Amino acid sequence: MTQPFTNSLAGMTALITGATSGIGRAIAEHFADLGARLMLTGRNEAAGNELASRLGAGFLDGDITDPGFPDRLVAHTLSAFGRLDILVNAVGGYAGGKNVWEADVHDYDQMMALNLKAGFALAHAVVPVMIRQNRGWIVNVASKAGYGASPGAALYAASKAAALTLIESLAAEVKPYNINVNLIVPSIFDTAANRQAMPKADFSKWPKPEQIASVILFLCSEEGQLIHGAAIPVYGHT
Repeated sequence: MTQPFTNSLAGMTALITGATSGIGRAIAEHFADLGARLMLTGRNEAAGNELASRLGAGFLDGDITDPGFPDRLVAHTLSAFGRLDILVNAVGGYAGGKNVWEADVHDYDQMMALNLKAGFALAHAVVPVMIRQNRGWIVNVASKAGYGASPGAALYAASKAAALTLIESLAAEVKPYNINVNLIVPSIFDTAANRQAMPKADFSKWPKPEQIASVILFLCSEEGQLIHGAAIPVYGHT
């Protein structure tokens, strides 16, 4: 008889990036409720320390795109918990409102660093640990913008398209090592910042960060082990 979904992360260690706001914060809260041991990171030290204190988690402030920081973060996690089972990368950024010929190199570098380089640097630091453990789960937060043209946000869309391909390629590379690698692909979702940016939108149709976190939970469970190398849409009917 098939066992029901256990809905528990007890005894597992999860590293969550971008955890001080938005979807990363919701993921951290959801994982803590289900018993995971957490190492959190983000660039807002005050918010990160408050969240970590409330959840009983570890926190290390820093910028994932800074050279050497991902390795220090993984070492800090292993020192605190002895293992690393789950990586959820919720680092990302958006810059729009400019046509390609109006954007500059700073815009390009910013989008590639936040949306592409961060995922590479984290995988580079985390995957060897998971190979040694012969088990692990990696979920990267992507974007629907990576699937096609985004007038006025071409650099954002390009960085997200590259990130999709990077993580899908990583999934193919780690098949021999019992590591599940997937992406979730949101569009717009319900945060205070998004409501402020689009005050006339119908917020009731927007997915809630907690709902997206529930999908990530399933991908990081033994029950979800058959899902590998997938890009899961989480934009509902928006």
